[in-house]
Amino acid sequence: MMNNWVTVCDETDLVSGTGVCALLNKEQVAIFKISKGSALYAISNYDPIGKANVLSRGIVGSVGDDIVVASPLYKQHFNLESGVCLEDEAASVKTFPIRVTDGKVQLQAAS
Repeated sequence: MMNNWVTVCDETDLVSGTGVCALLNKEQVAIFKISKGSALYAISNYDPIGKANVLSRGIVGSVGDDIVVASPLYKQHFNLESGVCLEDEAASVKTFPIRVTDGKVQLQAAS
């Protein structure tokens, strides 16, 4: 497998506790910086229940031990690590490997 990392933004573009939307090969990706340990998560920006690209504007929080984003449309919670919807496991979103290198936020594109 190739290490196909694509720079999508600067680390300074991220604000802790909120999301931003980036483009990876014409696909919208929601990127979240979580203050606890400055962890980064990347999931598809497309809400499969609300059928719109809105997850980057969702509210970040936790439900039990799960770090989640609540969709701004119908408030379903998507786990930022697995992409699974807590209210409807059939409605999961894609997750993306993410890293920071030299202050640049990078996503791993499919090879």
